[in-house]
Amino acid sequence: MVSGLDISFMQRALNLADLARGKTSPNPTVGAVIARGETVVGEGYHKRAGEDHAEVAAIKAAGGDVRGATIFVTLEPCCHTGRTGPCSQALIEAGIARVVVASLDPSAKVNGKGLEDLRAAGIKVEVLDGLLAARARAQNEAFRKHAVTGLPFVIFKSAMSLDGKIATATGDSKWISGEESRALVHALRGEVDAIAVGSGTAQIDDPLLTCRIPGDNRQPLRIVFDSRAGLAPESQLVRTAGVVATLVFVTSDASPEKIKALEAAGVEVAQVGTMDGQVDVGEALLNLGSREPAVISLLLEGGPTLAASFVESGAIDKVMTFIAPKFIGGKAARTPVEGRGFRMVGEALPLYRVTHKAVGDDILITAYTNQEEW
Repeated sequence: MVSGLDISFMQRALNLADLARGKTSPNPTVGAVIARGETVVGEGYHKRAGEDHAEVAAIKAAGGDVRGATIFVTLEPCCHTGRTGPCSQALIEAGIARVVVASLDPSAKVNGKGLEDLRAAGIKVEVLDGLLAARARAQNEAFRKHAVTGLPFVIFKSAMSLDGKIATATGDSKWISGEESRALVHALRGEVDAIAVGSGTAQIDDPLLTCRIPGDNRQPLRIVFDSRAGLAPESQLVRTAGVVATLVFVTSDASPEKIKALEAAGVEVAQVGTMDGQVDVGEALLNLGSREPAVISLLLEGGPTLAASFVESGAIDKVMTFIAPKFIGGKAARTPVEGRGFRMVGEALPLYRVTHKAVGDDILITAYTNQEEW
């Protein structure tokens, strides 16, 4: 039976897990709290891949004396050996008497087996449901999708005016959204594994695609979908490829000379198949999901042609749209998603689990393309 005190301890574990957002990939973020009665005796969280998992960190923080205690952990303890040992065995050896878990681990190596090990050792196991469970699943939505499908979790981000424009008819887009929105996007860049743009955006905006906020932030893999390998050698992406990892997806239409020039500058080039004359989005995502380490989260930042390819491929999981309180107008001004579009409103891609919040003067609308969580 889960008590109010149990819920309080799990909330604490979830807050601990949040401290490592964007730092543990391809591992999940996990927090753990160990308690005896009303007293916390140890707590910890998984800080980076290869370092102690949350359960082990909490045991060490308690000085190893946790026999008969309860551990509250945000994700099912692992039961296999990777870069670290199995957490289920660590809990058994430490003498933990009760394990309260907020969410199950859907990966093939775990998926209930960790809990089976604990129960077989005589440990009482309880799995939460409700709001805390939903929060725990949301913390690891990218990890969960990749564990089930082998594909990255794709977030489509756009910023547009109130009349739905992402740039003026002349192509100017700096800046539609406000300073607070741009800061939030940089924080998001620091949490995802990769950022993707199309060749048009790379040419027009000449972006750097880095996280530029203070702190211990890793830089995401920068990806350009560029069928013909037209990314300019003098672009910021190419000039900084030796410092920040950069990948260009091309097709057989790309000239070998341009590919060699990019590779000589330190850019990784991957050739994939075509779909409607463009890079096959599905094949590119398979490539990313199967890399070592895997790309489990991808931020799609533009532009409207690439966005359309992702929409038409059914590849988007989450949408984050910043709406600025301004009108741009103009028939030639671009919109967030172009491409063929849907013939009928009834055929349009529906969005679910919609939320909104103010970010400075802008409104951020967040929604998902699936009704159910991963």
